[in-house]
Amino acid sequence: MRITGISAVTCNAQMRNWVFVRVDTDVPGLIGWGEATLEWKTRSVIGAIADLEPLLVGMDPRDIEQCFQVMTRHGFWRMGVIGMSAISGIEIALWDILGKSLDTPVWRLLGGKCRDHLRTYTHLGMGNMSSVYETDGAEELAERGRQVVDAGYDAVKVVSIPYAHYIAPNRAIDSVGMAMDSLRQAVGPDVDIMVDFHGRPASAALARDFLRALEPARPLFAEEPVPPEQIDNCVELTRTSRISIAAGERLIGRAAFEDAIRRRAFHIAQPDIVHVGGISEAKKIAAICETAGIGVAPHNPLGPIAGIAALHFGVSTPNHIIQEEMVGAVPWYDDVVQWPIDRTPGRWDLPEKPGLGLEVNEAEIARHPFEQEVLHTRNAVMPDGTVVDW
Repeated sequence: MRITGISAVTCNAQMRNWVFVRVDTDVPGLIGWGEATLEWKTRSVIGAIADLEPLLVGMDPRDIEQCFQVMTRHGFWRMGVIGMSAISGIEIALWDILGKSLDTPVWRLLGGKCRDHLRTYTHLGMGNMSSVYETDGAEELAERGRQVVDAGYDAVKVVSIPYAHYIAPNRAIDSVGMAMDSLRQAVGPDVDIMVDFHGRPASAALARDFLRALEPARPLFAEEPVPPEQIDNCVELTRTSRISIAAGERLIGRAAFEDAIRRRAFHIAQPDIVHVGGISEAKKIAAICETAGIGVAPHNPLGPIAGIAALHFGVSTPNHIIQEEMVGAVPWYDDVVQWPIDRTPGRWDLPEKPGLGLEVNEAEIARHPFEQEVLHTRNAVMPDGTVVDW
């Protein structure tokens, strides 16, 4: 069996252009699908996929580790998030091919199941961009939180930390606490709440002020309280915070995670399978975390193929805690890719179909061609014009 071609297929989903990766083989009808979506970097990722194709054409797609080594070593330059996203999409597709060739679901090839189903959480609006990033005010936050619970979920993530710099006025910190109290009252004590800081505080001092304001609502975790490059600050916050700290969605590859894990920079790791190098690399990262007593809650606000890959990873990973999903990002989410399971809010069951178990509708994808994504980051500006982290 040999790889005969690798191509990218783009599907615009408003905030994101989903980048699906197709790997063709010389076995009639045997193709693999992966995902390499990276916000606001679509054209760069597609170019990286095209650059990687000549390295793999002619190789056996079932030699996944060897293909990964070729992609990461034979290009000479080490890859950042653009290149690693391209590699991840190809690597996921290779697992799909391997599973199909053996008539076996991918999770069994990863060591079999560790659980009978995967717990999931969603965002406000079930992932609709305007709800996720533009919900403002305690009443609106509470109402949209109730909608998530009414839909059947028992866990919800919110992006409720305002755009910030190194310090913030007391009223901004107090409003975060009041909004979280309102959300907790709306959803009740048994629903887990996660708060995504989005790396907005530019200092550990400000992040700590926001964390203290959140404490009465007892969130499950606070995510990325400072920008990803501030490892020392994240270590300090993890050591002192009464709220569990989660981070890692912007760490690329095993080496970056190894350093952060060794320093205990977070309580919960959030590798993104589509950015760290694919399923195998994510499994290696999870194993390092398990040794260190750290759970994983993978990042995944991306498209349907990324979600399916996360499902196979999650059911086969012993220290997996909960899985992010945004299946309500667009109303036609299920039209482009058919899942191997019937999803239930808050719960994904074991897939039994070979490979990833998906079916891709390329005709439907063609109805949503590439468009410039909504540049939501332009909103991340302080009143005086200072540009801050989105």
